[in-house]
Amino acid sequence: MIVLGLTGSIGMGKSATATLFRDEGVSVYDADAAVHELYQAGGAAVDPVEAAFPGVKAGDAIDRIRLRERVLNDSAAMEKLESIVHPLAGKAQQDFRLAAKAAGEPFIVVDIPLLFETGGTGYCDFVLVVTAPADVQRERVLSRPGMTVDAFEAILARQVPDAEKRAKADFILSTAHGFEFARDHVRAIVALMNRKADEADA
Repeated sequence: MIVLGLTGSIGMGKSATATLFRDEGVSVYDADAAVHELYQAGGAAVDPVEAAFPGVKAGDAIDRIRLRERVLNDSAAMEKLESIVHPLAGKAQQDFRLAAKAAGEPFIVVDIPLLFETGGTGYCDFVLVVTAPADVQRERVLSRPGMTVDAFEAILARQVPDAEKRAKADFILSTAHGFEFARDHVRAIVALMNRKADEADA
């Protein structure tokens, strides 16, 4: 089974690209969704995160905005949070991979925002980086509810620069030219990954 890592800095269009892969029938692991589930009522991260950062819980779930305010500009706090969440998210990803392999999937996509930052590229056969011009990225991110310039810049500071990601990528997809342009590229990558999977099985 071929594993394609999908990543990109905030606001580049990574989630929209993941949807295009799903539209082509590809199984996609969504790291953001996995973490969101961990923070929801009953999620495995709720109690340990609240214990580490008292007051970030709202009802039976973690308030993600409140949590972001607590850790975003505090490297030690962010590292503490990651030490709690990353192992839990890693198990969710491993479960997804095992289920896909058992189902006979020829290849899967793992959508992980911090793929380079967490060393996740070592577990992927290929890496696709989604990109867009800096001004487009900035406009997209600052249009999000609750996002501020300071928060945007703090997030960027923790991410590997876009140029560095592109330099390390097997594939680069720009989302600055519309959905059909992106869809054509995704379809070409799907066809190539399926061929690679067939060759590996031969």
